[in-house]
Amino acid sequence: MPDPIGEITDLKFRPSGIQVGKMRVPLGVMGIIYESRPNVTIDAAALCLKSGNGAILRGGSEAIHSNLALYACVKDGLIDAGLDEYCVQLIDTTDREAVTELVKASDYVDAIIPRGGKGLVEAISESAKVPVIKHLHGVCHTYIDKDADTQKAIRIAFNAKTRRYGVCNAMETLLVHASAVGRVLPELIAEYIAKGVELRGCDQTQQLSDQVIAATDEDWDTEYLDAILSIRIVNSMSEAIEHIDQHGSGHTESIVTENYTSGRRFITEVDSSSVMINASTGFADGFEYGLGAEIGISTDKFHVRGPVGLEGLTSQKFIVLGDGHTRA
Repeated sequence: MPDPIGEITDLKFRPSGIQVGKMRVPLGVMGIIYESRPNVTIDAAALCLKSGNGAILRGGSEAIHSNLALYACVKDGLIDAGLDEYCVQLIDTTDREAVTELVKASDYVDAIIPRGGKGLVEAISESAKVPVIKHLHGVCHTYIDKDADTQKAIRIAFNAKTRRYGVCNAMETLLVHASAVGRVLPELIAEYIAKGVELRGCDQTQQLSDQVIAATDEDWDTEYLDAILSIRIVNSMSEAIEHIDQHGSGHTESIVTENYTSGRRFITEVDSSSVMINASTGFADGFEYGLGAEIGISTDKFHVRGPVGLEGLTSQKFIVLGDGHTRA
């Protein structure tokens, strides 16, 4: 991946004769708090180093030994490369008080990125005195439009749910236009059931199979991270978008349609970090977007939105080039 630091863009001459542009710079010191997955130790260290940032890592207690072993490798690499061995640090205690102190250390830490369950992210966001780049949760939707290609719809909707269950870009709710139900849902329901997916649906969906149980109000808001899917039949795209607005988490939504105007309307009106046409929500991933490794997928609108790669860990400052210019 190219080094983003020092990149100068938008350099333009002004009427006064000066040139004004922007230079990409690091954010500073990043506090990365994560659960379970020790691979984050390597990913976070690499991304922060490549983007010119320092990093303070705090992994979960369940993976402390793996995190310590991986951090030892990072430290050896820093020394071998002639870098300051402390530009990446790992908090080696499992005491939760360490997290409390880290998220309040505004004099030393420039941003916090929590990676984990919704409870962790909400707790850190509420107590932090440092800006938080939130990766909250993924209640992702696929909407099968009335003008959807039948086989594309079945293939995309099946993959979006069953490719991997425990990831934030997995589809949790399937929305189907009423006019597409007969040619799409019976086959999809059969495929989901054969795969072992538990189906929870609206009243109309339940009429299609006695193996579909009733969806509750809570189901529409739930990130299952499991072999469970909610299905709702809608009468229009407006109804589908309204459902997404009310129950989505701002992560990833996809429409399946052959209608250009409908596709454009969907990606314009749906307010999520990734909006797709005729593609599985499983593509919402830093690697698939060409960003390399990612530190998470931000569902915020500031400072970065969507998969957070190298550029997401940087900011820009204005630069002015003159040649003895003074202002009247």
